[in-house]
Amino acid sequence: MNRRTFLALTAGTAANAGWRQGESLFDGLAIIKPKRLAVGDKVALISPASATAHRVDIEIVKESLEALGLVVKLSDHLMDRYGYLAGSDADRAADVNNQFADSEVSGVIAVRGGWGCARILPLLDFDMIRENPKVLMGFSDITALLLPVYSKTGIVTFHGPRGMGPWHPFTVDYVRRVLMDGEAAVMSNPKEIGDNLAQVANRIQTIYPGKARGRLVGGNLTVLSALLGSDYVPGCDGAILFLEDIGEDIYRIDRMLTQLKLAGLLDRIAGFVFGKCTNCNPGSGFGSLTLEQLFDDHIRPLGIPSWHGAMIGHIPRQFVLPEGIPAEINADEGTIRLLEPAVV
Repeated sequence: MNRRTFLALTAGTAANAGWRQGESLFDGLAIIKPKRLAVGDKVALISPASATAHRVDIEIVKESLEALGLVVKLSDHLMDRYGYLAGSDADRAADVNNQFADSEVSGVIAVRGGWGCARILPLLDFDMIRENPKVLMGFSDITALLLPVYSKTGIVTFHGPRGMGPWHPFTVDYVRRVLMDGEAAVMSNPKEIGDNLAQVANRIQTIYPGKARGRLVGGNLTVLSALLGSDYVPGCDGAILFLEDIGEDIYRIDRMLTQLKLAGLLDRIAGFVFGKCTNCNPGSGFGSLTLEQLFDDHIRPLGIPSWHGAMIGHIPRQFVLPEGIPAEINADEGTIRLLEPAVV
């Protein structure tokens, strides 16, 4: 039995057995599930990365969350600005710490991404956060908050919509099912033919066929690459790695996948899912590789179940993926099935 087969089998065995809150699995990390959100719960808005320029954007976020039946709390420094950042590092970190410390707050949602979460990591009180588990959700640069909180505390965090949305019905459905109903949901792309003879939009493409089980770990490729080498990245042995990105030239995606490979991360995973790489085009002519060629170069040789085109990324319709929860992926059908609820 080779090492990859062993990792896949051990990941599957753990997933079949079912993880329990407080049980140490994978690198000794004790998984802590936050309490599910319910109508009437208070959620706090934070801006841990880039600044929000217009107050009306916050009004729209507030009204969107209220439409879900949630009560919204605005952090003290939500509209601060320090250049391209939403205030100083100390103030942005204070908002994160304060919302986790507030016993009346059940969830913390980032207004937007951009850049800046990594700068505040040394200022976060991870011991206090561990003692106050609650839903934390966002995507893009918020990857640099989701993964470190999960890695340092074991709290399940959620790669899903940020406050500024858009809150498409497809996305809202998964928010309700995963965060509020506590469903072990199956996630699959919409299958819409419309006026065509075959499905055109939101197709999945299998890189390597099969099924795999493991805990979900991932987020934005650029942000994850920037965290490599730090102790803010969870171990990935036997994991299902999911990635997405936006506005990157193909050679940069190539460079970052190569970085993951050279760091040994790709050799340790049991499965791979790539979402959307929005505005990541090869350009005209033959001056660039394509994303398909990159996956053929970097992922197919791994011999693990993998596909790309999932509803993950800078898109209106998004999955809600819990970091650290065991899941089964089917690379032939393009599905992600949670093997247990992500909340209690």
